[in-house]
Amino acid sequence: MSLRIFVVFLFSFIYLTSFLIIDLISIMITRRNFLKASGLSLGAITLAGKETVFAVNKSTFIQAGYISQRPDLSKRNFTSKAVEETIEQVKKQLKDPKLAWMFENCFPNTLDTTVHFRMKDNRPDTFVYTGDIHAMWLRDSAAQVWPYLSLMKKDESLRMLIAGVVNRQTQCVLIDPYANAFNDGTTGSEWETDITDMKPELHERKWEIDSLCYTVRLAYHYWKITGDASVFSSDWEKAAGLILKIFKEQQRKENAGSYKFQRMTERQLDTLSNNGWGAPVKPTGLIVSSFRPSDDATSYGFLIPSNLFAVVSLKQLAEISNQVTKNKAFAGQCAALASEVETAITQYAVADHLSYGNIYAFEVDGFGNRLFMDDSNVPSLLALPYLGCVNDSDAIYLNTRAFVWSADNPYFFRGKAAEGIGGPHIGYDMIWPMSLIMKAMTSNDDFEIKDCIRTLRDTEGGKGFIHESFHKDDPEKFTRSWFAWANTLFGELILKIINDGKVSILNSL
Repeated sequence: MSLRIFVVFLFSFIYLTSFLIIDLISIMITRRNFLKASGLSLGAITLAGKETVFAVNKSTFIQAGYISQRPDLSKRNFTSKAVEETIEQVKKQLKDPKLAWMFENCFPNTLDTTVHFRMKDNRPDTFVYTGDIHAMWLRDSAAQVWPYLSLMKKDESLRMLIAGVVNRQTQCVLIDPYANAFNDGTTGSEWETDITDMKPELHERKWEIDSLCYTVRLAYHYWKITGDASVFSSDWEKAAGLILKIFKEQQRKENAGSYKFQRMTERQLDTLSNNGWGAPVKPTGLIVSSFRPSDDATSYGFLIPSNLFAVVSLKQLAEISNQVTKNKAFAGQCAALASEVETAITQYAVADHLSYGNIYAFEVDGFGNRLFMDDSNVPSLLALPYLGCVNDSDAIYLNTRAFVWSADNPYFFRGKAAEGIGGPHIGYDMIWPMSLIMKAMTSNDDFEIKDCIRTLRDTEGGKGFIHESFHKDDPEKFTRSWFAWANTLFGELILKIINDGKVSILNSL
């Protein structure tokens, strides 16, 4: 009898234990899926430089699937009713929960975490961090608020915020039209020992054509959308005059100009050769850009995407001068320079490539040397239609587009996780999501757009945000967890697709 009881007990124990093991496995799997879906690690995430702990129960996870990575409402830098309404409207249209989650995280990221609004001398003033670097790049700040322009008429506070960015950028240009990044006050920076004309208001002083172009672009479109010309103050007119002056000076027709730059660094492209003047150029009518939008030094001084952008900006300056500030002479100078640069681009920047026919070179020097590549940062060759520089059906652009998205572009990478364009700023095998966004922005092919969106969705590294770059084989290896420009640009792309009547693309990934 004792043996029989023991056997019955043993089988009962094994039977009950098996259910316990199954439950434990189920709990482990559920927790693993929860962590993956919510983007949390060890109960916490890093957001906007601060660690925020989220307590989420099982029922909340089941209902929500993906947990918002936005700061608490009380910790957001700025809240726009129009932006919040747009987020809710978009989420209702998206069937893909991860895509909806990413849009909710990314689209308001600039407002949530980077803008600092105040009134100064009875005028709006807005300082904009680039993200994890607490400085204001002219390029980044203009691009960060760009996707909100269409919502200004629905939200007066948002309009004032963006007017504040225009006003702040005007003051930045007056401080130093050659600088790319500025401090919020006279705080100095880690680059204050650079061998150039540094000032305590400057974070960095790299001469990049596109910095001034983005400043014009934001002011011009703010005015066109709102009809508000108050941003075109006497200070704006002075800043516009400096923009034209610097563009002309950097044509280097008579000499190398006043700008030079050197830095003690192990990074080759963080400084300029020839005692800070950069590589030689032969005057052609083009404008020298010492650095690229990536903040890397140019190999040949005439950076073609930025020169094409300058043509657009000069025409916008001419229109503002004709219609608002009523300075016909200045408008004529801007229009004349735009025509000169445009002619020089046709003459010096278009070349017959061995495999692609006539394409735009990335950089030229006027001596006949050309660099064939593309970088992911905007302006890029890929992004030219996005900035209004060329038509997306232009034959030379289409040839160029085929080249830059191919193995013939030295900074095009293809791996297990994705393919896309990077650049020397981060280096080999690192794809910038910005290139995928620009490919989709400038495409008329629904399958191509869908592929870009799918790749962006699947390479966010489990964080719910768009990063600066990620490894072609491993998206969890990425740079910059807080890069507001890329986040907001992703939101802009989603909105564009919906506004184009193509939400079906987003719902069929």
